[in-house]
Amino acid sequence: MRVGILGTGHVGASVAVSLLLGGVAHELLLADLDPRRAEGEAMDLAHGAPYYPRARVQACDAETVLGCDVVVFCAGRNSRPGETRLQLLADNARVAAEVGRRLVGREAVVVVVANPVDVLTRVLQQASGLPPGRVLGTGTMLDTARLRQSLGLHLAVDARSIHAQVLGEHGDSELVHWSMAQVGGRPLRETPGWTAADEARIAAEVRTAAYEIIQRKGVTNHAIGLVAADLVRAVLRDEHRVLTVSQLQPAWGGVALSLPAVVGRHGAAPAIAPVLDASEAAALQHSADVLQQAWGQLPA
Repeated sequence: MRVGILGTGHVGASVAVSLLLGGVAHELLLADLDPRRAEGEAMDLAHGAPYYPRARVQACDAETVLGCDVVVFCAGRNSRPGETRLQLLADNARVAAEVGRRLVGREAVVVVVANPVDVLTRVLQQASGLPPGRVLGTGTMLDTARLRQSLGLHLAVDARSIHAQVLGEHGDSELVHWSMAQVGGRPLRETPGWTAADEARIAAEVRTAAYEIIQRKGVTNHAIGLVAADLVRAVLRDEHRVLTVSQLQPAWGGVALSLPAVVGRHGAAPAIAPVLDASEAAALQHSADVLQQAWGQLPA
């Protein structure tokens, strides 16, 4: 199976490393607006061949990447310190629309990583005309990983044993699905000592995590690289795993936002409608409204 990465900046390079170390792709193709950068990344990665499962890595043009089984969209610029993901919209939407038009008639599953990921997922799907389930944003998969890590630290439990999700926008309007969070099959809210203050603190930590990292190092790249590789693995290996991917959601006004969905070889099935309490339903509607408003800011 061939995986192509479009955009080989910090994020694209981290996605590439994670794909190779995980043995996800037999052939990994890299393209960038700066061809020499893609060539340099491919050379550097290829030199590590003795340390990851056998795979071929090479730089190529964008047209070749767009013909891969899975196309990972990492093109566009990153957030600047103090800037929200939605403030990236104007710059990166133009790039996404151009790429989407070049995907018309192709058979790829597209994994959108660049921010603002939810709006760009919608831009790419509409510009390409691909079935909605074949254009997937990493969405709140990273936020969910951050949530599980924070809960694991708080409860002294391995993060892999935490069952909790973040839904909605990958951004400031996201919500933690507290009412269904579990640890070892037990509702989190029944954990001795657990309080509403814990929920508020951890939700804020998760929501602001990217801003804290960007203030310190200018970019977030390693964790999202692992997230994107995990999503590509679920597609290529037809794993039928439930992941909080961003895709077009007809039930929420047609915006792209993250809800749990089964992911396999042909992309994502329609979302699994989560069981929400009243406050969560209102928060998810607010998230959809924020994304619809952002969509309305795009030029016609």
